[in-house]
Amino acid sequence: MRQATILYKGKEAGNLKQHDDGSFTFRYLEAWLADPENPSISLTLPRSQAEYHAEYLFPFFYNMLPEGANRQTVCMANRLDPDDYFGILITTAGYDTVGAITVKKIKS
Repeated sequence: MRQATILYKGKEAGNLKQHDDGSFTFRYLEAWLADPENPSISLTLPRSQAEYHAEYLFPFFYNMLPEGANRQTVCMANRLDPDDYFGILITTAGYDTVGAITVKKIKS
């Protein structure tokens, strides 16, 4: 299992996990949900105490991935499989992203 913390404007909002079977879960942190001023990170992932499940990477996170030649360059430079969406996400979305969301790998 691989895990990442999802940050909204630098503040920890939730955790994204890729399980050994390739499926994904996302859950908001209790501290995030405790403050009613904290928004949902996406319309497709509304604030909830429930855990979200998906067979593939959630579309919200998939849309953060580089495309085309940029993806090829990232994969070659970091020795990533082009189909390793979670690996690409934690490699590219940790520092400079369009929007308020960043993704930080949780080291196991």
